[in-house]
Amino acid sequence: MNEPIKFSRRQWLANVGKATVAGAALVSFPTVGRASGGSVVVIGGGFGGATAAKYIKRRNPAIEVTLVEPAKTYYTCPFTNLYFGGLRTFEQQGHSFDELRSLGVKVVHDFATGVDADKRKVSLAGGETLGYDKLLLSPGIDFRWNALEGYDEEASKRAPHAWKAGEQSVLLKKQLQDMRDGGTFVMVAPANPFRCPPGPYERASMVAHYLKNNKPKSKLLILDAKDAFSKQGLFQQGWENFYSDIIEWVPLSKDGKVVRVDANNLSVETEFGEIHKADVLNVIPPQKAGAIADLAGVTDESGWVPVKHQTFESERVPGIYVVGDATLAAPMPKSGFSANAQAKVAAAAIVSALAGKEPAQPTFANTCYSLIAPDYGISVAHLYALKDGKIAEASGGVSPKDGDAEFRKLEAEYGEAWYNAIALDTWGTRA
Repeated sequence: MNEPIKFSRRQWLANVGKATVAGAALVSFPTVGRASGGSVVVIGGGFGGATAAKYIKRRNPAIEVTLVEPAKTYYTCPFTNLYFGGLRTFEQQGHSFDELRSLGVKVVHDFATGVDADKRKVSLAGGETLGYDKLLLSPGIDFRWNALEGYDEEASKRAPHAWKAGEQSVLLKKQLQDMRDGGTFVMVAPANPFRCPPGPYERASMVAHYLKNNKPKSKLLILDAKDAFSKQGLFQQGWENFYSDIIEWVPLSKDGKVVRVDANNLSVETEFGEIHKADVLNVIPPQKAGAIADLAGVTDESGWVPVKHQTFESERVPGIYVVGDATLAAPMPKSGFSANAQAKVAAAAIVSALAGKEPAQPTFANTCYSLIAPDYGISVAHLYALKDGKIAEASGGVSPKDGDAEFRKLEAEYGEAWYNAIALDTWGTRA
């Protein structure tokens, strides 16, 4: 993990602001080719797909843009952890596609079941076939079922992952509410790479907040397949302040790697044979790109999608662009902000390509806020630029460890403002 860059409080807030503005500034690339159209199909209605559809249509209204997304209301993973902490309702995570429709984007609520890259056609579960000149995929993640022995889709009904917002989120929250006071909540955290690097640790914080206020005799055990994680020092400082008698983190080097899951008995076994029994078992399994990426032929042996970092066009299949969690875009993390920023770059590249023009030279930003307790937030922000055709970190770091209560409260407020701003930017809605 990179060492944090030291800023004064004022410098840090200024840099976070610049990073947030930089993400939005990607929309300022000049609009090109308004007289020329073409057709673009976008698969996936999250931070990547909805943003791409919106910005393609804004840049050139003559382009026919079709967004394929099964859900009529899209529920976001970012800020879902606050739902577990009792600080938000699940309904606050939901966003509609009304603004995209008002811009002229055709929104189709169906599942994409296949891609014929030669014929440039997408097959839908309902039987419809969509033709395209350019295809953009923002498929998010799927799980490597049975990569942890015993953990398959059926097991997730007893030991939820809740790593996709929806039924699993509601199930895990109910299990948490039904847990006896004095019980143990066990979380299994995966090895890198995975969606939202700080996500498990914010979830642990919010679950611990709920336990502290509702089931104070309970414990939370994190069994981790890593020895280090995003914003680790800041998280552990917050845990010491708020949850020192609730949270225990067991890293890889101390036998934290889980290799076997028994969902029926709510127990897990670690690499060296230790058995841990849970009252609530939250297993976050190893991940890969969403299934449609594999069907489209854009994944490699890693299960993720290699892309050209200047445009986010697939390295394997011309004419297909992929953004968000599914991509190999390190050092950018698999985050909602990254997906939003990448989508704007891909949108600009697609509009340019359809107009016969060269793509712009992009820059990228990522800002990620995490809540440890009410009025206690932390963050990380980075700016990225292309170097020899690859994304490289330009500047950034984590928020200062010596921040006082006022500073942490401000970061919590900025986190909420960030969520509202990116939701507005993506779907035109806010919580």
